[in-house]
Parts: sequence; structure tokens; C-alpha cells
Amino acid sequence: MADRKKEKLQESGRSAICARPSTFAQYKTLLMKDLKQEFRTKDMIVSMGIYAVLVIVVFGVALSFAKPGSEFLEVSGGLLWSLVVFTSLLGLNRSFSHEMENGCMEGMLLAPLDRGAVFLAKMTSNVVFLLIVEVVAVPLYWLFFSSYATPADTAWMMIIPLLVGTVGIAGIGTLLSTITTRTRGKDVLLALLFVPVIFPLLYACVSATTAVLIGGDVVADTLMVSLVLAVGYDVIMILASWILYEFVVSA
Repeated sequence: MADRKKEKLQESGRSAICARPSTFAQYKTLLMKDLKQEFRTKDMIVSMGIYAVLVIVVFGVALSFAKPGSEFLEVSGGLLWSLVVFTSLLGLNRSFSHEMENGCMEGMLLAPLDRGAVFLAKMTSNVVFLLIVEVVAVPLYWLFFSSYATPADTAWMMIIPLLVGTVGIAGIGTLLSTITTRTRGKDVLLALLFVPVIFPLLYACVSATTAVLIGGDVVADTLMVSLVLAVGYDVIMILASWILYEFVVSA
């Protein structure tokens, strides 16, 4: 009788050891790891924030002799998204810096983890960090250039293309940063791959942002068409990145 109980305890112990957490549990654990690690050190957020401020200063010097007027609104959307893209490149380059230290990335890949959960957790953390920087950088951008032109009443709607664009940038950037993280000159290589790939998303987001800043009768149509293109691009590219991620990390 005692031997049977002992065997049952051993079997339950082996099953508990061999039990694999669900994909959602893996995703949640990996996401909390990234968030706690970054909020403890603040390396990525602080570096992105300082870089965003420096880009704004450079834009200010470049436009210091420009005449104030409504024409500024026609280029302000492009300048704003240039700020977002440059800042996100810096953050994406650093997104796997902790995992690459002391072979942590290899150890994580040796664990029985769903590669899709790794991708989704890293993408979500990148979205959170980018949004935190944008919450500070975008108002600072408009405060810096408020004397050039006054946006239309629909300017608050730029939140929508900013959110859609940030999700797409984080999804595609996570895949590309994983590809380039072990290469020489990864900073340049990531930029060479990243900018051409996100060009359709960038074009749609700039169009939507410029439309809501200028205002007028065509805002609704332009915003709707641009957002449909941006959301469709996000869905296709993020799904493709999620499917290809296991091949990328296993290569």
C-alpha cells in the first residue's frame, strides 16, 4: 500500500515537472520580466527620451529661419513621424541588450517556450516603452513649435494614427531587431532593413496625421482611408512576423 502511494506521488511529481505552462502564461511572464527590468533600470526609456529631445532641438535649429504660417502644418506631420521613427530605432536596437548579456538569450531559447509568446511579449513591451516616450515627446514637440502655426480642432485625433503606427513599428521592429542583434554593425543594418519595410505604414500615418492637423472637409475621408491602410498593414506584417519568428530565432 505504501509502495503504491509512493509511486503515485512520484508520477504526480513527474507530471508537474513536465507540465508546460500555457502560451498566455508564458506571454504574461515574459512581458512582466521585460517591464520590471526596464522600469527598474530605465535605460531604454531614458535614452529614447533624451534622443527625442535632441531630435526636436535639431528640428528647431533647421526651422529657425522659417516663416510662421499654416504651411508649417503641411510638413509637421512628416517631422513628427521622423521623430517617432528615429527614436524607435534607438529603442529597438536596445530591446534585446539584456537578453544578449551572459548568454541569456540562448538560455531562454533552450527553455520549452513558445516562440510566438516570446515575440508577442517583446512586441508588447516595445509598444509600452514607445508610447511612454511619445506621451512626453509629442507635447514637447508642439510646445517647441507652437509659434509657427495653430493646429485645427481635430488635432487631438492624431492619437489614433500614433497608436496604430506605434503598434506596427514595434511589431516589425521586434522581428528585425532579432535578425540583426547578432550581426556586426547592427545599428546600421537595422535602419537599412527597417525604414524600407515600414514605408507603407509611415506614408499612411503621415497622411492621417497631416489631415487632422490641417482640418477641413476632407479630414474624415483622408483619415479613414489612411487608417484602413495602416491597420491592414499592421495585421498582415505582425501576423507574418509572428509566424516567422520561430524560424528567425532558431536560425
